[in-house]
Amino acid sequence: MSDFTNGFWNIYITVLTLLGIIGCGILLWSQSKVKVKIEPGTNHQMETTGHLWDEDLTELNTPMPRWWMWLFYITIVFALAYLVLYPGLGTYVGKLGWKSADAYQTELSKADADYGPLFNQFQKQDLKAVAADPQAHAIGERLFLTYCAQCHGSDARGNKGYPNLTDKDWLYGGTPDVIKTTILQGRHGIMPPMGAALGSEKDVENVAHYVLSLSGSNSDPIKTVFGKPKFAACAACHGADGKGNQALGAPNLTDKVWLYGGSANTIMETIRKGRENMMPPFEEFLGDAKVHVLAAYVWSLSNDVKAERPEK
Repeated sequence: MSDFTNGFWNIYITVLTLLGIIGCGILLWSQSKVKVKIEPGTNHQMETTGHLWDEDLTELNTPMPRWWMWLFYITIVFALAYLVLYPGLGTYVGKLGWKSADAYQTELSKADADYGPLFNQFQKQDLKAVAADPQAHAIGERLFLTYCAQCHGSDARGNKGYPNLTDKDWLYGGTPDVIKTTILQGRHGIMPPMGAALGSEKDVENVAHYVLSLSGSNSDPIKTVFGKPKFAACAACHGADGKGNQALGAPNLTDKVWLYGGSANTIMETIRKGRENMMPPFEEFLGDAKVHVLAAYVWSLSNDVKAERPEK
């Protein structure tokens, strides 16, 4: 809350927080004092609110137990003391000067001191050898589940727009070094919208069917014939044969691996509107040593690591 761009929000949060706490105190006090008036002449063994359920279930008009009320009052006092000591009222940092960022950095420093030597040990080894090490594999799996599973899935099989990491199909290449570079530096893949470049909507449909034919998928033969010459506009990235270009991240269109789906309508949408994908870089966040272990794990998902495991 210290990053407000306008002073109004600092005051707004402070006032709202304090009013909420004070309001709770007033509500507790009122519930211990105010009681529903009983109509005169009514024969009651006990005072009730007059509410009745299931013919004989009545609600008593008695205050909450004192010990319970005082427990709530104690929580209010605790909240006020907390807000004096710790940040919580707008830009006020608290008497203790505690910051979540400092606590996080302290935990990181402690973790680096405890596990840094182990990561440094793996960093000195060939990436394939790291992939074959059971301990490194377990660490890499935890890193993957923490930082990569949100997009690629816990099973690493990806989702619409997020590549499957368990097959042999790679947009930028699947060698250990390239995978490590991808994780360190991230990737930004862009396919521009090609609808205007191709001409009409009919041309977009024809090219989509030609693209389907490249992988042996069901396509209209007549539309395929008309789409082939128009595909020249796509050849600069995907190649004249449609086999793609890993240097550009342009996918191979001759297999049946599709990032967004392989139906004619989906391909037409891709051609018409283009696609843009972003994988964030992890070099600054994780560091080279952790990425080395993580890259080894990712590489192992689509390769036989037993061949790299040294004999005992």
